[in-house]
Amino acid sequence: MRVPAGATEVKAAHWEGLQDDGLILAFVLPEDEVDEFVAQLEPERPLGLRERPLARNTNPSTPFAHLGLPEPDLLAGVREGQVCAPCEGELAWLKVAVARVDDRSSRVYLSGVD
Repeated sequence: MRVPAGATEVKAAHWEGLQDDGLILAFVLPEDEVDEFVAQLEPERPLGLRERPLARNTNPSTPFAHLGLPEPDLLAGVREGQVCAPCEGELAWLKVAVARVDDRSSRVYLSGVD
């Protein structure tokens, strides 16, 4: 997977864990490019819409706050889903979340474990 050419505000991090490593990547895309990017990930099911924020972050070991970003779990109106679990290659699982930034763009969040 490559970050799309039209992406801005690209941020990524990698954390070494005792058994698994955490990986996070986030970037902003123009709204008309988001669905095409998500489709190329071939999610297991269509992304679901979570209208309300969760009570807590579900992945505290690799929070997006380390990148200075809001946590997708704590935002409302987020489309999200599992891309793969297990994944081919070195990844154990990969999730995607999409949150609107404004009327023209959305932030794509990817989190995984290898």
